[in-house]
Amino acid sequence: MSAGLVVQYTVIALLVIASLIQTTRKLAPKSAQRAQAAMAAPLLRPQRGALAQRIGRFLQPKGAPAGHCGDSGGCNTCGTCGPSSPEASNEQPVAFHPPRK
Repeated sequence: MSAGLVVQYTVIALLVIASLIQTTRKLAPKSAQRAQAAMAAPLLRPQRGALAQRIGRFLQPKGAPAGHCGDSGGCNTCGTCGPSSPEASNEQPVAFHPPRK
């Protein structure tokens, strides 16, 4: 295998991994935060070196913003959760009529 082919396969593998991470963070944010916290926890131990602790602080997930999904705050990105007033809705009933002949 030539060196160019190895570089090509490595770049493709890195792109696929980055895409998988981004998709997981978008579709399963709570699971992604738990996995991120699990990766950061061993690095944040006091007996670790300064570089490992810095990487652990970088990997540590930020707090979820307050939203309407659950008591601990939610993502509030889908717009389907939380209270909504019926008068604020712009929904209109759809009436289907048979085609004219």
